[in-house]
Formats: sequence, structure tokens, C-alpha cells
Amino acid sequence: MTLTEDPSTATPDAPAKEVGSARLRKEDARLITGKTTWTDNMVLPGMLYMSVLRSPIAHATISNLDVSAAKDRPNVVAVYTGQDFKDEQGSIPCAWPVTPDMVNPGHPSIAVDSVNHVGEAVAIVVARSRTAAVDAVEAIDVDYEPLPVVLDMEEAVKEGSALVHDHTESNTSYHFVFDAGEAGTGTDTDAAFDAAEVVVSRRFVQQRLIPAFMEPRSVVVGVTGDNYTLWSATQIPHILRVMAALTTGIPEHKLRVIAPDVGGGFGGKLQVNPEEILALLIARRLGKPIKWTETRSESLMTAHHGRDQVQFIDVAADREGNVKGLRVRLLADMGAYLRLITPGVPALGAFMFPGIYKFPAYRFECDGVFTNKVPTDAYRGAGRPEATFAIERIMDELAVELSMDPMELRRKNWINAEEFPFTTVAGLSYDSGDYEQATQAALELLGYDELRAEQARRRESGDPVQLGIGISTFTEMCGLAPSRVLGSLSFGAGGWEQASIRMLPTGKVEVVTGSTPHGQGHETAWSQIVADELGVPFDDVEVLHGDTAVSARGLDTYGSRSLVVGGTAVVKAAEKVVAKARKVAAHLLEASEDDLEFSGGRFSVKGTPGAGLAIQEIALAIFASHDYPEGIEPSIDAEAAFDPTNFSFPHGTHLCAMEVDTDTGFVKIRKYACVDDIGNIVNPIIVEGQMHGGLAQGISQALYEEAIYDADGNLTTGTFVDYLVPSAMDLPHFDTGNTTHAAPDNPLGAKGVGEAGCIASTPAVVNAALDAVRHLGVKDILMPMTPERVWRAIHQGGDGGARAAEGSNAYGGARTTESGIEEAAK
Repeated sequence: MTLTEDPSTATPDAPAKEVGSARLRKEDARLITGKTTWTDNMVLPGMLYMSVLRSPIAHATISNLDVSAAKDRPNVVAVYTGQDFKDEQGSIPCAWPVTPDMVNPGHPSIAVDSVNHVGEAVAIVVARSRTAAVDAVEAIDVDYEPLPVVLDMEEAVKEGSALVHDHTESNTSYHFVFDAGEAGTGTDTDAAFDAAEVVVSRRFVQQRLIPAFMEPRSVVVGVTGDNYTLWSATQIPHILRVMAALTTGIPEHKLRVIAPDVGGGFGGKLQVNPEEILALLIARRLGKPIKWTETRSESLMTAHHGRDQVQFIDVAADREGNVKGLRVRLLADMGAYLRLITPGVPALGAFMFPGIYKFPAYRFECDGVFTNKVPTDAYRGAGRPEATFAIERIMDELAVELSMDPMELRRKNWINAEEFPFTTVAGLSYDSGDYEQATQAALELLGYDELRAEQARRRESGDPVQLGIGISTFTEMCGLAPSRVLGSLSFGAGGWEQASIRMLPTGKVEVVTGSTPHGQGHETAWSQIVADELGVPFDDVEVLHGDTAVSARGLDTYGSRSLVVGGTAVVKAAEKVVAKARKVAAHLLEASEDDLEFSGGRFSVKGTPGAGLAIQEIALAIFASHDYPEGIEPSIDAEAAFDPTNFSFPHGTHLCAMEVDTDTGFVKIRKYACVDDIGNIVNPIIVEGQMHGGLAQGISQALYEEAIYDADGNLTTGTFVDYLVPSAMDLPHFDTGNTTHAAPDNPLGAKGVGEAGCIASTPAVVNAALDAVRHLGVKDILMPMTPERVWRAIHQGGDGGARAAEGSNAYGGARTTESGIEEAAK
């Protein structure tokens, strides 16, 4: 469903455009059939294989480590411990010190004296075959002296709690505060709450999730003299090159990083991994190529996790439903160490808790907390799903408190179309949109009125299967880029992106992009953009990426930035190609540049239709260089960098109709409808795929996925037998649509779509389930909403294991409303 004109529609006077057309993806044939190069496919002459001995203990000192028996195993070349690398391994980098006093305990690639989470590397075996390395690992003998295990964040921050790191003063890494009143963007938050007629306080839990990408992490390091090539299944080859050079001391110009085809990431491969550093160190020592590929259990146990927050939320309003203030306090689990952007994920979310609503007052506080678990870091949406969940859940809670329709409450408080661009209380400038238009379209897609009528009938009849409707009206900050903004947040890099275009003498085009795909469809979308900009055939465009020797500059792929930032860099490079070609065309056509028109890939002289040259002809002419203007270079190739002045802000309305069997606790999505405004669309097929994938992951958080540790710090969901990732059979049909309000800050008018479905869907599903059974006394249900938790919420506890705010708001100081919200929260 599309609510705007198809931009690919041709007219008699204009050829069909590539941008906007539903092109099948160029890359799919090789990816789907496996006729490509994954990192684990690679075999280099003389290659050795690395296997890792990992700690079975969450917190302990290493009292004895004997590797002698492993060294004697057949085909073993070397065995290393942390003592072997303690002077050269450095620390896994953290690029986001969110506060000046943030505590970073350091993160060794391999443990030296102690371990701080199950799965931490303790020893490395290098052998001539993978099986020999795995077998030899079993011969290593380690003695551990257990230490107290810290797992619960709320206990970890209490005075006197056992420490994860004995050289720190507490388990708190940082305390981050954003106060809109102090920032000059809002009114005094405490005063707004003191004057409020209604205050609703809740405690929400964002469970720990595992990215669970399809392709496991894999690393190959090749050695040529003092030069190194690192192939890795990574989202960030350019960033990895810089960080690996800084960590190992290998000069950056001696290190080449290649991300071949990468089988998914979802933020889970936005990382500098210990195994990448270890492979480089070992390759340097041995002068031999090294390979490591994780098992699926290693992936689930040691690749970084996502989410894991306890959220204390207060909302203030008057009795007519006008919001007056928002307060947020988070405990965010860092895990045992700080990885690349671990501390920044919840801080980034700070700017999105107000959502689409006109809060006059807002305060955010977050404590980053160390525990004896694997570190957390970016997972699809990175801070924005957590914020969207909290604000969309608390708006439903406020609607219940006020006995208002939840959609009416949202309409009363959201930004109106005529108010764009709108500066929020968090200081962001929302670029464009129309929440009412998207909402009305989503209501029609869902059949909202009919389902509400059915809901009423089921309640009246006492039907054991109840029906609920959940709402999520959201926006997010995408195009993670404005370098000055990132600098103000202490992010360790900029956010620009680079692209170059090479016009080949045979008329073909090579596009080099610094944005690195791992399933997004760059090769197709970039070809469509260039085909339109240069007027060349779609099939004549080749897109090169993921190799720092080919694409020397770039900042890679995350934060829904590829099209908004990387795609715009491609447009800018194409514009430079046309500008260069114009000078050559004017010379060859003996005309003024001002008299030339460029359309459909051809320069023509105004008023003389027969006189013209195709841009491919100019490429050949400048290659030969027999006749070209004085004072220019013999090339029309070009490169460009783009650094946006603002984020982009896609938005949408997601609606979920949920059936809940009150006898069994079984939940079933009856219908799911969403309408999103992602700006101008380059390829509807890619958009639909991104939306479906995001919806699957967001719904899965609500219903299926959770990383669980036992009391000793063991991950009990370390295989796909225990960690439930849904299949297509577990998910409903999705009714999707789009409205379009172009982003004003990039020439494509694009806003981003990669994370939208994941961000919006989780609260829609949870709100739907609660709407179905709230009249039975249910106040909350802990995610994932398993049948057991739903049943217990209905029949035993009223909250399905989710502890409410216990009558106090997030900042202390109990508040009472006339309808007794404190009692409702207990």
C-alpha cells in the first residue's frame, strides 16, 4: 500500500526513473545460492586455525593454567595464554566515553589473571586444522578461585555490593544526565511534576537480547612481510582498521581490512572483537595466516548482547490528558566490560524518550552498571527501541489512569503537521511528517472500529479468548551522522560518508562506497541512484564496497545511515561527474556550458536537438584525451563526502490486534498493520524486506526472545534449542503502507527504514496483550510474554512477573492521585 504517487511512473515526456522502481536486488542471486565469498569460505596457503578456551566461571581469579599437554597434541603449532600477550594486547577499544568521569576498567582480548564473565577467552590453541585446535583445547588444565558473581543491576548499585572489578570503587561506570530545563529547551521538570494533577509511575524491563545473525563471526588474517590483511564478517571495516591499528600497534597503512559478503549483523557485528585482535597478534608472531570462526554456542555466549535495562518512568499530566512532564531513570547493564559503543547506546536513546509528544519538561538520568555478564552494545535500533517502548507503554498507562481512549490521548499530545519542523524538549529538530495521516491510514488498514466492536462483544460474553488492540505511534533519529553533534556527545568519530564514481572508457560505471552492506541491498539501490543521476543503464553500474584498499575512506553501516548519508554521498559524487563532463561536452560540441542541457544521460545544445553527446561518449573521449579543454585534468571521475546538518526522523503508526486465551495464556497476533513515513523511497522491494525483518525482531522481543543467566552467571539460553528465534510460521501476515514527506536535509529526501519495524513493533504488541486482559486486573506482563507469564498475570499475580513502581515515582517522593495510582502500581 502506498499513499503517494509512485515516483517511477513514466510520462510521455519523461522516461521512467530507476529511483522508486521495484528492482529485484542484484546481490540476491549469489547470496541466496551461496555462490559468494563468506569469510569462513577463505583458505590461504599455509593457513593455521585458532580455537579458544573459554572460562566456564563468571567471576574468578586464575590460580593455575597448564597448557603443556595441549602443546603435545598432534598438529598443534602453538598455545598462548594471557601472560603471553599481556604487554602487547592493549585493551579492546571503547569509542564513546559518555561522561568525563566514566569508569572504563579495560578489556583484555584474553584474560591474564582473572575472568569476569562466562565465555571470556583464557587460552588460544593454534593448529594446522580446525579439528586439531578444538581437540587440543580440551587438554588445557585451568584452576579457578571463584569470586562473588554480580548479576542483578539493582543490587549491583547498592552500597556494599560485591565488585565486578576490584580496582574500581563501585559497579557504576557512569551517571549520565540530560535535563531539558538546564539545557534551556524545557521548563523545570521537578516544578512541572509538583504542579501536576496526575502522575503515573512505572517500572519497565527491557530484557537482554542476542543479535543472532545468520552468519557466525569469522576472521582470517593474511601476512605479507610486515603487511597484514584482515578479512572479517564485520559491519565496520573502516572503523575496525583504525581501532585494530591503535590497539595492536600495527601501522594503519600496513593493515588492510576487508568485509566480504556479510550474513547479517543487526548491530551485533558493529564491534572490535577480541578474536580479531588475537588473530592479528598471533599472525604477527608466527608470520602465518590465521583463521577463526565461532561456533553458534560461542556466538550466543560471547558476541555482545543488546538491550538489558530497568526503566523507571514518570509522566505528569492534567486531568484532560495534556502531558506536563516526563522523567526517566535507567539502569543500563554494561556487562563485564565496555566495548565499542556500549556506554553510548542508552545515552543515545535519551533524546528519543519524549517520542512524538510535546512535553514541556523532561529529565533523563542513566547509570551504566557493570555485571558479570557478556558486554552489551548496539542491537537493531540501539537505544531507540528502548525509548520508544517506554514512552508508548507509559502513554497507555496514562490513558488507563485517565479513562481515556489511548489514541485520543496521543492525538491530544502529538506534534501537528503544520508545526514541522519542530524542536523537541530534548533539543532535536524533527524535520517533516504528518502523524495524523499515517495514523488514519493505519487505522483503516487494521479495521480498527470493527475490531473494537468485536472486543466489546467478547468482553460482554465472557469469551475465554479476549481481544486487545495495541498502539505504537513513534519516531526515531536516523542517518546517524552530523559530526558536530556526535562530537558534542563525545562520540569517538564523525558521521560523514564518502563515495566516488569512476567512469570507465567502455561506458560502464564503478561506484565506490564507504558504506558497507550486510544484507541491506546497497548494490541495487546505489545502482538505481547512479542510473538516474548519470542517465546510464542500471546494469552498467557496479558497486564496490567493504575493502579499505578499494574504498579508502568511510564510516560504515549502522544507525539507518546508509541511504541517508552514504546514498547522498553517491549523489554528490555523481553531480561532480556531470559538472566535469559538462566542460568536456562544451568543448567537443563547441558550445557554451550555459547552453548545454543534461537529460537522460545526454548533453545537448539548447535549440539544437541533434547536437549532443552521451556521458559514456565523453568518458571515452577523456580517456583518449586527444581533444579536451585546456586547464582541466583528463578525467571526469569524482569523489564526494557528505556530512548532514541534521538527523532524519522517520515516523509511523503501528497497530496490533492480539488474541489472548485466558485459560492457557497463549497469545496470537490476529492482525498487524503499520504505515510508516520513511521519506522518499528508492526501492519498494528493499523497503518491504527491511520492514518485515524489523517487525520480526521487534515482535520477537515482545513474545519470544530472552537471554537468561542462572544464579552462577551461566547463560542458560546458549543454543537455539533454548534461545527462541521465531520462524516465518510464528509470525503473522503484515499489512504495511507508506506516507511520504521528504526529508529536507538530503537531496534524496530519504529518512531511513532499517530499524523502524524493530523500534515500533514491541510496544504495539505488549500494549495489545495488556489491552486484552487489563479488565481482568492485569497491570503488566514481563517480556517475552510467554504463555506461562501471561497465564500467571491473569490468574496469580496481575503483572506476569513485572514489578511495578511500588507507589513511588522514579525519583523518590511518593505521589498520590485521586484515582489511587499508587495502589494500582503495587
